[in-house]
Amino acid sequence: MTDTITRVQPPLEFLPPAFNPLVRQVVSWAFPFVIRSQTAVRQIVAENVKTLVDLYRQFQDGKIRFLLAFRHPSATDPYCVGQLIWRLVPQAAKQQGVSLKRPVHSHFMYDRGIPIWAGSWATWLYPRLGGVPIRRGKIDLMGLKTARNIFANGDFPLAAAPEGATNGHNEIISPLEPGVSQLGFWCVEDMVKSGRSEQVFILPVGIEYRYVTPPWAAVEKIITQLEIDTGIETPEMSQSQRLDETLLYKRLYHLGEHLLLVMEGFYTRFYHKALSMPHKAGKPDSPSLPSSDEAFSDRLNALLDAALQVAEDYFNLQPRGSLIDRCRRLEQAGWDCIYREDIKLETASPLEKGLADRVAEEADLRVWHMRLVESFVAVTGNYVSEKPTIDRFAETTLLVWDMVCRIKGGNPFERPKLGEQKAFLKIGDPISVSDRWDAYQGGRKNAKQAVADLTQDLQIALESMMPKQ
Repeated sequence: MTDTITRVQPPLEFLPPAFNPLVRQVVSWAFPFVIRSQTAVRQIVAENVKTLVDLYRQFQDGKIRFLLAFRHPSATDPYCVGQLIWRLVPQAAKQQGVSLKRPVHSHFMYDRGIPIWAGSWATWLYPRLGGVPIRRGKIDLMGLKTARNIFANGDFPLAAAPEGATNGHNEIISPLEPGVSQLGFWCVEDMVKSGRSEQVFILPVGIEYRYVTPPWAAVEKIITQLEIDTGIETPEMSQSQRLDETLLYKRLYHLGEHLLLVMEGFYTRFYHKALSMPHKAGKPDSPSLPSSDEAFSDRLNALLDAALQVAEDYFNLQPRGSLIDRCRRLEQAGWDCIYREDIKLETASPLEKGLADRVAEEADLRVWHMRLVESFVAVTGNYVSEKPTIDRFAETTLLVWDMVCRIKGGNPFERPKLGEQKAFLKIGDPISVSDRWDAYQGGRKNAKQAVADLTQDLQIALESMMPKQ
């Protein structure tokens, strides 16, 4: 993922799901060891698992179809969902005296880009676990058709993250994409057309992470390194001062303002974007914060917009929709230039291939600007100040680390682990899609409104499962 692409690549092929029960059995057996070695999560607990057990029972009895719509704050989420389905559900079923057919499993939707940066192991494994790849930046007819068929006819339920991507925050949910809701209505439509009686549900699943021991020292260490990397001179402090939460927050805020100032200058000078650059930020040990949270958020949003414009100008794209929408379109535009479907590399002349290499290299460089924005789409200026917990502090610090790492040319997927975590999963109340079928019918306008209403209700359901402010 971090290696610069300098050569044109063959087209991205569709990876059809090819579930293999033996692969699933081996992976589920090894999963606890994988979680311990690859993540900081040391315990996964779930609330209201009995609801999921009941849904699986009804699914296996041919009474319902359902989709697990889970929150996506972290790249660790699939591990948690896998442990929920493969371990916690069978355990809860046994305790309740409910007999479920083995294996207890679910198909899942995943971003087609994951195998690109994860490597050949994901390309091989995900289909054999029943995964359905989706291209997020365009209408992926093959992926959507496959997901629709699995939702209606698969041997297992379907799981998906309606946020579409991670946002790095436990307590902020990105605006949901409408795809999950649309799949729900398509499933109802397939039931009606085939004369089947199964009811269709979407099950919201909340996920959050908490540190077992507050890792203030680890956070301070990262902030110190970020200050060094960004050229900030931090006054000499005692150990107690370094771990003072008020002063640490000022250092983090100062670091953010310094980065804003540097990046505003970068895009103004070299990409000719009109960004207002205020005076140099104050010192992190000053008695008051350099500027208001609102001013910080306004400047950050203007910077993110400018960074996306740099890439959009190159790909000749109009800046339509939210930051997330624009990121997805830019990703697809980059792929269209890198993974070429319009030329045959085997028979292309050296000249044609050489020009294609230049296009691919330039596209990858332009997509880099989008990657900077991608991690910051949910960042606000007051997330830490309104509730200065260690979890919010750590989330924000790691997002800044991601940005600096990308700028330095490092691998943002090699994030430092600040400390051991405990994952909490909350199973919500199933949302009936079948009960909304009448509202969906009656033309495109009605269908669009029904999808929007269901998406909004799912958003509310997921938000209700977040930690209380």
